[in-house]
Amino acid sequence: MRGLLVSLLMLALLVPAIAFGQDARPKVLAVHLDNDINPVTQEYLENAIDRAEDEDLNAVVVVLDTPGGLSSSMRGIVKRFLASTVPVILYVSPPGSSADSAGAVIAMAADIAAMAPQTNIGSSTPISLGGEDISEDLRRKVINDAAAYVGELAREHDRNVLAARQMVTKASNYGAREAEEIGLVDVIAPTIPALLAKIDGTKTVPKGLVLKTAGAEIEDVEMSFWQRARDLLVDPNLITLMLSIGLIGIVVELWNPGLIFPGTVGAISLILGLYGLQVLPVSLAGLFLMILAAAFFVAEAFVPTHGALTVAGGVMFVLGSLILFDPAGDAYQVSLPVSIGIAATLALLLGFALTRVVRVSRRPPAVGVHGLVGGEGVVRRDGLIALNGELWRAERGDGSPLVPGEHVLVEKVEEDLRLVVGSMSSPTGEALG
Repeated sequence: MRGLLVSLLMLALLVPAIAFGQDARPKVLAVHLDNDINPVTQEYLENAIDRAEDEDLNAVVVVLDTPGGLSSSMRGIVKRFLASTVPVILYVSPPGSSADSAGAVIAMAADIAAMAPQTNIGSSTPISLGGEDISEDLRRKVINDAAAYVGELAREHDRNVLAARQMVTKASNYGAREAEEIGLVDVIAPTIPALLAKIDGTKTVPKGLVLKTAGAEIEDVEMSFWQRARDLLVDPNLITLMLSIGLIGIVVELWNPGLIFPGTVGAISLILGLYGLQVLPVSLAGLFLMILAAAFFVAEAFVPTHGALTVAGGVMFVLGSLILFDPAGDAYQVSLPVSIGIAATLALLLGFALTRVVRVSRRPPAVGVHGLVGGEGVVRRDGLIALNGELWRAERGDGSPLVPGEHVLVEKVEEDLRLVVGSMSSPTGEALG
């Protein structure tokens, strides 16, 4: 009996211990980002870190492959990394990936910077800031600012400051092995589990967080459908296309009220295009050029210039679209073929098509009895002809009698509403009937 009580007591103590051991297993988020750095991906990373902090997870692993992106979004991500109470591990992976430009700067802000074999990091020199003809003094200022920024991040995380600065000043790029040897990154690992095992027990600098990641449960996180859809709308080519479709749809609806479809599609496209303009930094000069181009396209319909305004509008549209996203950098530029193609389409649809619409609208309305001229009627008895479902009194222009059953053509309408008709002509010019 005593032995049974001892066994039950040991079991009662053992079960909570086992449950505690299971609950104490480390858990990390593996946040995958194979994209450029923009406001949408910035929000995606920030939300993942917020979740890790709320759930008190052991770490966040950002699995990165990026060509770079917007400086403003990069700085936002850097600030969130630095403020995180959960260790943030940036892992350039899988093999063949890179952390270029803004991605390299973000890596310097992570608590642990890691790379998979056959990956690279670097090339962070600012290459565009509102135009290619940036002055030498301004360019020097921008580069020095970026170099100081990434250098300070490297220094605070006990990494190679000179190599970090040279990623900006000389556009240096390093392979994974070289980056580890010179102290630019902390560790190389082929997989996430191997990485977590390697860094287990590491004390991060400067936060002093001790990593507990060995054997951790890994939860993979991907961008949601809505986030991917929003990210797609940030494409400059798509923004320009949406704005153009919006312009065409709304103008067609204004000239043909009641069609519904063109106006609906135009309004939706315009809203989507304006969303993209809200997300990306734009050049006011480019935006004004595109607005002026739209005005020229419409003006051609009212002020016939034999295509001069249409050509001018097309040229301004191309120039405006090419510089519209200059402040966002070279990664966010409208393709020249896309710009020319859209401008040519707009010129055809809004230049020539609208001109014809306006010309038709300026014609005197064909209403009343005068609209009968040119109509074909059939002769009935007593000098009447059937036309458009009605009977009209008629006479021949040459005074000859009307033959019942004969098809005649209305030539004019007299003041007393008597129709003057003539014989229908055959292709050879001979009268029929």
